Amino acid sequence: MPRFDYPCPDCHTSSSLHDAGCRFEGRTWQELERAYVDQLAVLAAGARDEDDLRDAVPDWDGLREQALSHLRRTGRVQPDTNGRLELLTAEQYREQVSEPTAEPMRTIYRRGSYPGCHDNAVFAMVAWYEMVGLTWAETREKVIEWLEESGTWSRGGFEEISPAELVDKKRHVYEAGYGWKEKAQAAKRVIERHT
Repeated sequence: MPRFDYPCPDCHTSSSLHDAGCRFEGRTWQELERAYVDQLAVLAAGARDEDDLRDAVPDWDGLREQALSHLRRTGRVQPDTNGRLELLTAEQYREQVSEPTAEPMRTIYRRGSYPGCHDNAVFAMVAWYEMVGLTWAETREKVIEWLEESGTWSRGGFEEISPAELVDKKRHVYEAGYGWKEKAQAAKRVIERHT
């Protein structure tokens, strides 16, 4: 089964299997990828007004509009100081996504995890960093840092002897590309009961 370099902007699948009801079901993986690449190619040359971007991309349609929304939502494309759309460099992007700002990930990141939701919280953190495009090494480093700095590790409740061992046991989450949302919502419910 082919895997996309960019997810479907509707159901977010990264394979040729779309969710039921996805409005882009039946579009080829090349069409989905091109919806992103056409825009990224224009923005790689420099910031553009949104109307100029639409004019510069051939065959602007609903798929390209949703791809742009996805690029904005994930932080790859942002307005610059003049309000023009700008493609972030890889380093700018990594720095930006290091701290999740969307719920329920923001709660998990800022408050840390508590016994009773550690598995879901760590799963969600690994899946989040995979989803935003960090490498395994970057993901591992960020999750270990989060475990220590958020107070999660010091709260206890782990069978593993170190944060590194815990994160290494979650590598399968990263490699399989599991989603983060369900686990994150479950973890947030437990965290909110503790804070």
